[in-house]
Amino acid sequence: MKRTRVKGFPRLDGFMFDVDGTLLLSDRSLGGYELLPGAVQTLTELANRGVPYVLLTNGSAYPPAEQAAKLRQHGLPVSDLQMITPSSVAAELMTRNGVRSVLVLGSAGVGFALREAGIETRDHTHSDATRVDAVYVGWHPDCGMKDIESACNAIFAGAKLYVASDVPFFASRHGRTIGYSYAIVGAIRRVTHAPIILTGKPSRHAMRFVAARLGVPVSRVGVVGDDPVVEMSMARRHGAAAFGVTTGMTKASDWRRQPLSRRPHRVLDDLREVLELVAR
Repeated sequence: MKRTRVKGFPRLDGFMFDVDGTLLLSDRSLGGYELLPGAVQTLTELANRGVPYVLLTNGSAYPPAEQAAKLRQHGLPVSDLQMITPSSVAAELMTRNGVRSVLVLGSAGVGFALREAGIETRDHTHSDATRVDAVYVGWHPDCGMKDIESACNAIFAGAKLYVASDVPFFASRHGRTIGYSYAIVGAIRRVTHAPIILTGKPSRHAMRFVAARLGVPVSRVGVVGDDPVVEMSMARRHGAAAFGVTTGMTKASDWRRQPLSRRPHRVLDDLREVLELVAR
């Protein structure tokens, strides 16, 4: 199948789509979704044309399979393997780094992918909560001081700090919504000054995971998203093609004001313009 060209890229052989602000808007509790125009049509047509695509969210509340099932209920054609979360990336990275036990600051689904990979997860109530190889911070609306204290003590004892998302806001139906992990990590780092290992966007780990899941080189991946600091900087920094949408955090006039490092190679007025990048 012929692939049309984007300036600076010989061809695009696969796509990564952001979720919130690009394909849908969720509510603040992540319990309901509003599909955005063109989302179902675009993914359906890509599937019909045999073009590989994945969805990468910085949300870590649900295991990938559970998140994929929720999206399918709303009509989005996404398989379990096409759904990627920061915990998917964290599980692979921690396994590669020899991590065997993790203190998880997050809701029930945050550590699921880690446990599937054979990594022991603990919370602050565990008798050895601070004797772990790593601390992992994800979606945790009920985080308390005991969580933060345990995380700090674990880091003082030598644990590495892994983070699902280091982004202060994400797009929702109610407008700009605070990312809990950003605030939690801010508190932990204020005490420990620990460096973070980011597993979500815009990290190198996430970009490489996406390319591997698609089965194509990073230079042939089109990254589609609504956030200049997240998707666009990830694509620009790691050599993928960047496409910005205007349905989430950033409007057309805002895109034009972005520095080159956060500017898309093309702004899409309609998500279905992705299909123009892939000839029949």
